[in-house]
Order: sequence, then structure tokens, then C-alpha cells
Amino acid sequence: MSQKLHSRTNPILEIIRGTSEKYKLDTAELVEKIAGLETTKRYEQALNYALNKISMEDPDWTYLAANLYLHDIYGKAATNRKYCVTEKYGNFYSLITELTNLGIYSEDLLNHYSKEEIDLLAAEINHEKDNLFNYIGLFLLADRYLTKDYQGNIYELPQERFMIISMTLMKNEPKSQRLKLIKDAYWALSNLYMTVATPTLSNAGKSFGQLSSCFIDTVDDSLDGIYLNNWDIARLSKDGGGIGIYLGKVRALGSDIKRFKGNSSGVVPWIRLINDTAVSVDQLGQRQGAVAVYLDVFHKDMMNGFLDLKTNNGDERRKAHDIFTGVSIPDLFMKKLEEVDENGRSIGEWHTFCPHQVKQIMGWKDENGNPLGLEDFYDEVDEKFFSKKYEEAVNHRLLPRKTYRAMDIMARVMISQLETGTPYMFYRDEVNRQNPNKHIKGPGRTSIFCSNLCTEITQNMSATTIVKEYTDEEGNIVIVRKPGEFVVCNLSSINLPRAVEDNVLQKLIPIQMRMLDNVIDINSLSVGQAEVTNKKYRAVGLGTFGWHHLLALKGIYWESEEAVGFADQLYEEIAYLTIRSSMELAKEKGAYREFEGSEWQSGRYFDRKKYTSNRWNQLKEDVSCHGVRNGWMMAIAPNSSTAKIGGSTDGIDPLYAVEYAEEKKNFKFKVTAPDLDHNTYEYYRRARHVLDQFWSIRQNSARQRHIDQSISFNLYVRHDIKAKDLLHLHFEAWKQGLKTTYYVRSTSQTQIEECEACHS
Repeated sequence: MSQKLHSRTNPILEIIRGTSEKYKLDTAELVEKIAGLETTKRYEQALNYALNKISMEDPDWTYLAANLYLHDIYGKAATNRKYCVTEKYGNFYSLITELTNLGIYSEDLLNHYSKEEIDLLAAEINHEKDNLFNYIGLFLLADRYLTKDYQGNIYELPQERFMIISMTLMKNEPKSQRLKLIKDAYWALSNLYMTVATPTLSNAGKSFGQLSSCFIDTVDDSLDGIYLNNWDIARLSKDGGGIGIYLGKVRALGSDIKRFKGNSSGVVPWIRLINDTAVSVDQLGQRQGAVAVYLDVFHKDMMNGFLDLKTNNGDERRKAHDIFTGVSIPDLFMKKLEEVDENGRSIGEWHTFCPHQVKQIMGWKDENGNPLGLEDFYDEVDEKFFSKKYEEAVNHRLLPRKTYRAMDIMARVMISQLETGTPYMFYRDEVNRQNPNKHIKGPGRTSIFCSNLCTEITQNMSATTIVKEYTDEEGNIVIVRKPGEFVVCNLSSINLPRAVEDNVLQKLIPIQMRMLDNVIDINSLSVGQAEVTNKKYRAVGLGTFGWHHLLALKGIYWESEEAVGFADQLYEEIAYLTIRSSMELAKEKGAYREFEGSEWQSGRYFDRKKYTSNRWNQLKEDVSCHGVRNGWMMAIAPNSSTAKIGGSTDGIDPLYAVEYAEEKKNFKFKVTAPDLDHNTYEYYRRARHVLDQFWSIRQNSARQRHIDQSISFNLYVRHDIKAKDLLHLHFEAWKQGLKTTYYVRSTSQTQIEECEACHS
């Protein structure tokens, strides 16, 4: 019997026939191999065959594998939900009611939407959009994000997940426009023009979990502050958030406690405690918690164990292998690295201090009489606030310090980076100079001390403190906490190749910004001060992925002036549309609470970016008049998992192999560059030889100009890179105005486990 006749009664052969015709695949051998096999074995054999055939010569076998896998999950969902598999998608209202009755979906969906409305939205679900997925994208979506019952049986299908997300994020919109907004959001998601952050992708519509990607806390220099921080991060980590922690205010090793000299154990034991919490409190059973800790390069514990926390040499009792580290660096330190003698030898000195002793001895205070430390100042372009305070501290004879060659500290940083990928670099002066909300603390006063786990978030921070503890009339012990600014990042990303090539940015970004803004109002956060900060600034982070994919489609080489210019042009357009969308939301719903006095209101933000065209001048005027809805708007996350779901390349990173193995804990697949053909091959192939990272830095500098927060930017180096060459890269990143750098990825490192919370 012919293959065509077989396909009338055999869905596997029908899938093979249809896909082979569409992508011109030679499937004759496959059809012969599976002839006569029983249904289950036929599926497994066909899937394995298709996966093994994926190569740079035949990349489109990924779509046959995806279509076969779709058939499998359609069948499983139909069995679990008890409908006929030929329908592909079952009754949407029945899915919602069943999962609500099981306690997996939140009751909000049925409380907010009538059956009639749900049926209308069900009619918008288009199963043909499932054909946009390649195999790894579909596998990741099904494996990690589609809703299952308590036994792990799949219930939800891809388009239903997208519709549930759309309904969840638009549920509080006015009923007169709600259904249209849901359809718009579904359009954006189903066409893979954008992705939401992984917590939103996983938890929207559920009765558990939260929707924000990650959080940043500032630890107060007190036992209460340290342990309350640990409690807070445990609760957030449990709900699926990545954590960034600033420890620069905590006293150093050997400092006094209640005037008793030499009793402080420094920051390392507390970091080990954080490490144990990250390991012990997993994220909804899916992965262990992910935490990054940051310290200032002028903190005395920088060379007292902090830079050795993740390395394999030294005392294991002072190690924390499961956390990630970041170093906060002022401009002055980088300038000290440049000081050399007549022989070219680095001679710049760097002094490190205990922040507690600085506050005790220097006597600096804010307008309310609160003591200030070095960490509370940064350098503006024309006013060196931090540098002056640092020199005052250096010249104070009674202030204890440890003194090093600045280059010796930097050498330790780079050794750790080549061995472990960290510490991340956080250029504190540039971050604070570019902060549109620096008005909260005033000139020269640091508002942002560190970034998050993936180095793309830069928002105002302050420590939460205990005001008092008392027993109320009913005998309950009440702890009163003054909330600090506990940073929350709400992320979403544009799939650049799809959105740019289809010319939909003008339609897409307003939808995306509304979805992001709505996350703030509907999210349920377990830590009160995070909730307060989230509503105070309404910060979001619209980002992008697929940059290298887009360059290949455009025929632009990575190492080229054209790529740098294109980055400048494209991200200016994204910035304009993003800010305009936030302004339109402010007209409709009101500006964020701290808009008055911000650089958005004064126009200083636009002046600093040198936006002088007519459309920018008009937007500047509109923002001053109507406000913006969001205090921060743009941040580019790593986007590894969700970029794969979107069928594209990670974040802004180059793809270093045209064909490679994608491997995680539960899978290993062969993957090829997206849209690989005779046209794009050259633009991917050339990137394998991009060891000159200066082009990547230049691209990112052009991009950073338009991003109000920061960018997850990796440096890729050979394991045998010379110290002076790695140092030169760091100098270039700093001089080009980058705010942060993420991992230093060396060819000697094993695979680095990333936090998936920031993948949007």
C-alpha cells in the first residue's frame, strides 16, 4: 500500500508526509523503517530518527520532530481531558473549570469571566500557530510550562497557555475593552512576537507562584537585618524568584560589635548562610534557589574571602559554591588601575575599609542625622562626590584600612572569573549617573548599590529595618518593620527576528507594556516591602532576544560597523516606542508615584541621551505633561529558555556554533542556528571566530545608550587569555559606558547554570 493511502489511517505517516512536502525532506528511509511497527514504537522511532537527522545540512528536520511531538502531547491532553484527539484542542471552558476544581488554576478566571466570554476567547485559539515551534522550543514549553495535574499528566496545550496568560494579565481592564486587549495579547504571544518572563509563563492563571522574575534586597548592618533578609529571600525563592543581595553595609571581619573589638566575623559566614538557604528552599520543586551577592571593591572583606567564595582552592569552610558573586566598582578604582610608573608597572594603591568603622569615625550624616558610609556616594560627571569622600577616608589617620595594589585586587577578580565565570561587574557610578530616579536621595547620593542575579536590573534600593517589637492587647508579639526599597523586576522580551521582519513593533510594544504594567497590580508577593516598592515605582523591564538571528537574516556581519549602527538605530526605535507607550498608559491610568522631580519629568533623561529630533522633543513634552506609568522601563535579560521557545538566539549573545548540542539535566538535543540556509550560514559561521570581544562591547555600548536599566552582557574569552587582554576588555567595557557585565565565559569552564527567572 502506498504512503499516501497509509496516511489516511495513520496520523504519524500523515505528519511525515505533510512536513516533508512543506520542508522538502527526504523521508523515504524513515517511512520504510517504521512500516509495520505498532503505534507507540512508530512514534518513538520516527521522533528519534528526525532528531538524529537534524544537522546544518538538514536543519528543517527539527520541524518534523516538533510536529511528531505535537501529535504526542495532543493525544495525552485528549486522553487526560477525555475528548477526541482528532479535535487537537478540547473545550477551553471545560479545561478552566476542571483545573479550577482541582485547585491548580486560580478561581479568579471563573470569577472574572463568564462562560460566554470564555467561549468567545476559545474561538480565537488557533492550533495552527503550534506549527511555528521548532522541536526544542516545543519540548521546553511542554516540559516546563504547560499546566499538568498533580501526577504530572499534561492538560494544557500551547495556545491555551498563551490565552490563559492573556486573560490573567488583562483581567482587571475595563470590560468594554477587555476582550480586545486579550485578543491583542494572544496575537503577540501566539505569533511568538514576544515572550513573558518564565515565572509569568509558568504561573499565570495558577493558584500558586508569582509572576515577577527576580528581586534585589539591601541588607542592614544588624543581626535582625541579616536574618530577616534570609527569611525574605527564602519566601521569594520558594515562589520562583531569583535574588540579588547587596551586603556592602554589613561590617567586615574583625570589626567591633557593641564596641568589643575584633568580634565581627565579616560577610563570608552570612553568605554561607544564604548559600544554604538557596540550596534548601527550591523553586516550586523545579530547581534550587538562585542568589547573587554583591560587595563593593572598597569593602575590607573583598580580599578577606569574598573573591574566593566559589573557587576550588582554599578553606572549604569559607566557600559558597552555589551562590553567584558581583563586585561594585567605582570609576576611581578603574583610574587607579591605570596608574603606572616609568617602567609601565601598575602602582595605583587601593584602600579597603569596614563600612561600620567608616560611619563611626568619619561622622558623615544625611539630612535626617543618619550616618553615611562610602557606599552612600557616587561620582557625577562634573562633581566627584565619592572620590572626595574616599580621599577623606584615606587621609583620616584613625580610620583602619587594608591597602593593596589596585592591580592585585583586579588580578584576583579575573582569576575567579576565568575559573568560575564570576564575579559580575557593576559600574556603580555610571549606573547612578544614568538613573532617572536619582531625585529620591539627591545629588551625589547613591540610590542603586547593585544589580540582580542576571545584571540587567538597576533600580533604587534601601534596607528594611525593624522599628520596634511589642506585645499587643491580645498577647501577640508584633514586629514593626520600616520597609526599604526592595527591588522587583517584571520582565518581557521582544522576539527581534519575528517582530522586526514582520514590521510589528509599533503594534507590539504598547500591548507588551500594558501586559507588563498589569503584572504589577495582579501579582501577589509574599514579602511586603517588595509589594510596596513594586507599586511605588511600577518598574518594568522590556527587553529583546534574537539579536544574532536578526543580523543573520539582515546579512550583517557581527564584526562590523554596520552591526554597531544597526544596534544604535533599532534600540533607539524600541526606546521611543516603549517610553511613548508608558506615557500613553499614564494618560489613561496615572503616572507612577515618584514621577514628580524625576528626570522623566524634568526632561533631563532625554537631554542626557541627546534625543533632539522632532518626535523626541514632542515625546519629551508629552511626558512632562502627562507623566510615565513606569519609573524604569527597559532591561535586556539573558533569555535563554524563552529564546529557544521563540525559535531564536539567546538575548544579545552571538551564536558560536552553527550546529551544537543543547544539554540540560533532563535532555540533550542537537540544535542548529535558526533559519539556517545558504544565505544565513556565512553570518553565523563567521561568528565562530569572533574572539575579538571589542565588537560585542561596541554593539552593547550603542544599545546601552537607549536602555534605562542595564543588559545581561557576557564576555567570551579563551581559557588561555592573557591577563592584560582580559583587563583590556574590562577597561573597554567601562570606558564605553556599560553599566554591568555578566559572566566571563571561558572555554575552560564547565556549563554555567543560569537562573531561569530572568529569561523572558
